[in-house]
Amino acid sequence: MRYVTPAEAVQLIDSGDSVYIQGSTSIPEVLSQALADRGGELRDVTIYAAFAVGRCEAPYCRPEYKDSFNVKSLFVANNIRKWLAAGYGTTIPAFLGEIPALFRDGTLPLDAVFLNVSPPNDEGYCSFGVSADLAVSATECARKVIVQVNKAMPFSYGDALIHVSRIDAAVEVDDPLVEVPTAVPTETDSAIGRHIAEMIPDGATLQIGVGGIPNAVLAALKDHRHLGLHTEAMTDGVLPLLESGVIDNSCKKVCPGISVASLALGSRRLYDYMDYREDLILKDVAWTNAPFRIAQNPKVMAINSAVEVDLTGQVCADSVGTRIISGVGGQHDFMYGGSLSEGGKTFIAIPSMTDKGVSKIRPVLTEGAGVVTTRHMIQHIVTEYGVAVLRGKSLAERARALISIAHPSVREELEREAVARFGHSFLKLK
Repeated sequence: MRYVTPAEAVQLIDSGDSVYIQGSTSIPEVLSQALADRGGELRDVTIYAAFAVGRCEAPYCRPEYKDSFNVKSLFVANNIRKWLAAGYGTTIPAFLGEIPALFRDGTLPLDAVFLNVSPPNDEGYCSFGVSADLAVSATECARKVIVQVNKAMPFSYGDALIHVSRIDAAVEVDDPLVEVPTAVPTETDSAIGRHIAEMIPDGATLQIGVGGIPNAVLAALKDHRHLGLHTEAMTDGVLPLLESGVIDNSCKKVCPGISVASLALGSRRLYDYMDYREDLILKDVAWTNAPFRIAQNPKVMAINSAVEVDLTGQVCADSVGTRIISGVGGQHDFMYGGSLSEGGKTFIAIPSMTDKGVSKIRPVLTEGAGVVTTRHMIQHIVTEYGVAVLRGKSLAERARALISIAHPSVREELEREAVARFGHSFLKLK
């Protein structure tokens, strides 16, 4: 590899170029800063940013650079959220699993990719470490590959590999990855986790998200046997189950014996666990999130969250009203794939109330809210008050089930709304 300074590396970027910047907890911060430092001389550089956890605001998101860098988000991450909310950047709605095709078919043309990679192994391969997701397809399609060779990056197997001969410029860094604190489940989270764990059989394949509720589900699975992992994001929450052998992947049909994810975010303990581990692979998100591949595994348990749910089972998971706060991610892909799996079950897990005391189960979604998962695809909604089984239920029956797991303080109001909407078909239900 040709090692250069960060300033020299970003000289490969020209005005009018489009650049993908790797995400997860491995944003190439040194290269991002060096690119921002050229803001005064560059114009109309398109930056594609995906799911990421940054340690600070993106350095190219500054008012004086508004004509230098055109930020197009493929998932509204924390380091660019304020910039987009202020109207300086925009977001491209897409299922995460379908974005690689946008790169590959030229819908989103790419000139360059910035990566944060491990030092090369004996065969000359660097690993993308904790972020295969979109980085695999972006690297495949980019004309210029610019990397940080980072001593802190674990070496993961699967699709997340690049040979040094493919790299145009490399910068040596020793830059610790962002660590995401393990969310400690609240009492509410634990109640939700127990409800879901009771419905998960031995031999199931897990897709599980990030946060207190997923960690509560995982904690409640400690006495299960022969679980598998095929997920989009892997977190510290799975480590106890991996180390104890509860997750052994023995019943999976896709990559049996191997844990599969597309990205990882957590503590240094997780990153160290991943390093040169052959029974854990990271794959292109187009591969992990393909619904018909997901469905090949038996007993897929897809567990996701939401911002709010209406009385018919429509799920908003990416916005608060009109304000986009995240992205679709893989929720739709796993909800669909899980529903097609033999013995599969899908769950939307939410506390009954927000931190501000607003019900998450609403008569209708907030004006402007986007539907991420349609009412036609929902099987189970879970709060601390129980499980609403919606599969095969009429709209009136769904409303009755959802009201039963809403916070007691809002149930009377929800009943009035349900009567007004569904009339006698709701009233006759007991």
